[in-house]
Amino acid sequence: MRDRGEVIGAGGMWLAKWSLCLAAIAIGAVVLGWILEKLWVIALPVLLAIVVSTVLWPPTRALTKRGMPPAGAASFTILVFFAVLGGVIALIVPSVVDQAPELTNKAVQGIQQVQDWVKGPPFNLQDDQIDTAVHAVTNKLQESGTAIASGVFSGVTTAGSMIVTLGLVLILAFFFVKDGPRFIPWLHSVGGGRAGRHLEEVLGRMWDTLGGFIRTQALVSLIDAVFIGAGLLILGVPLAPVLAILTFIGGFVPIVGAFVAGALAVLVALVANGPTTALIVLAIIIAVQQIEGNVLQPVLQSKSMKLHAVVVLLAVTAGGSLFGIVGAFLAVPVAAVAAVVIRYLGEQIDHRLERDALLDAEDAIDDEKTDTEHTESAEADDTTDEKPAARS
Repeated sequence: MRDRGEVIGAGGMWLAKWSLCLAAIAIGAVVLGWILEKLWVIALPVLLAIVVSTVLWPPTRALTKRGMPPAGAASFTILVFFAVLGGVIALIVPSVVDQAPELTNKAVQGIQQVQDWVKGPPFNLQDDQIDTAVHAVTNKLQESGTAIASGVFSGVTTAGSMIVTLGLVLILAFFFVKDGPRFIPWLHSVGGGRAGRHLEEVLGRMWDTLGGFIRTQALVSLIDAVFIGAGLLILGVPLAPVLAILTFIGGFVPIVGAFVAGALAVLVALVANGPTTALIVLAIIIAVQQIEGNVLQPVLQSKSMKLHAVVVLLAVTAGGSLFGIVGAFLAVPVAAVAAVVIRYLGEQIDHRLERDALLDAEDAIDDEKTDTEHTESAEADDTTDEKPAARS
C-alpha cells in the first residue's frame, strides 16, 4: 500500500495541473477578448456579414444550381436582399421615430400607475427604493425617447462609421456567398490531413447551426409579431404597429427582447385602455410565447441547436454588457456556435475512449491467447518428457 502522504501529494499535483490549465485558458480568453475589442471595427462587419450570408446562401445556391454563375447569383441575391431591407426600413423607421416620444410617454405613465397600485392596498408598500428604481427607469425611458426622436445617429462621425460598416458588410457578404464553398477545402489543405478533417467538419456544423438558428429566429419573431400585433389591433391599443415591430426586433434577442417588448405593450395598453385590456394583452403575449417556446421552436429547430434558457440569458447579458445592442444580438448565435464546438469535442473524446476500450479488449484477448498457447505448449512438453520415462 502507498503511503498516505504520497496519495495526498498525487491529488495535490492533479489539482495544481488542472488549476494551471484553467488559468491558462482564462488568460487566453482575456487576451482574445482584448484583441477582439481592439479589432471590433473589423470583427463587427465580419460577424454581421457571416450572419447575412447564412440567410442569403440558400437562394444563391438555388440560382447556381440552375446554371447562373456564382458571381451573378451572389450579386442578384444581395441586391434583392438589401433592396427589400431598405424598403422595409424606409417604410417603418419614420413611423417609429415619429411615435417614439408617444410610446415613451405611455410607458412612463404605465410605470407610474403600477407604482401607485403597488403602494396602495393590498400591498401598501412605502419603500423609498421603489421610488428610486421607478425614477431611474422613467428617466432612462425619457432619455431613450428623446434620443430616438432627435436622431441619435445624426452625427457625421457616427454616420460615416455606419456607412463604412454597411459597405464592408455588403462586400464581405458578397465574397462569402460567392466563394463560400471554396473556403473550407482551402482551410483543409492549409490545416493538413487530420486537423483539416476536424476543421472541415466543425465549420460545416457551425455553418448549418448558425444558418438554421438565424432563419428560425426570423420566422418565429415574425409569427410573434403578427399574432401579438393582431391582438393589439383588435383590442384597439394605440401604437400597435410600432409595438409589433418592436416585438419582431426583440425576437432576435431571446428572453430579454421578448420580455421588454411585452412589457411595453402591457404598459401602453394599461395607460390607453385600462387594466382589463392590459390583462388581456398580457394573456395574449404569454399564450403566444408559450406556443412559440413549446411548439414552434421544437418543430422548427433540431435538438442539436437548442440551448438552455440559463445559457441564453447569460450569453445575452454578457454580450449586451460588453458590446451593447449588437453584442446582445450576436450573443446567442455565438453561444450556439460555441455549443457546436463543445459537442464535437465531446464526440471526439467519446470516440477516443471507445477506441481505447476496444484496443484494451483486443490486448486482453491477445494476452489470453498467448497465455493459453504457453500453457498448451508447457503441457505438450510435459507429455513429451513423460513418454521416454514410461518406455524406460
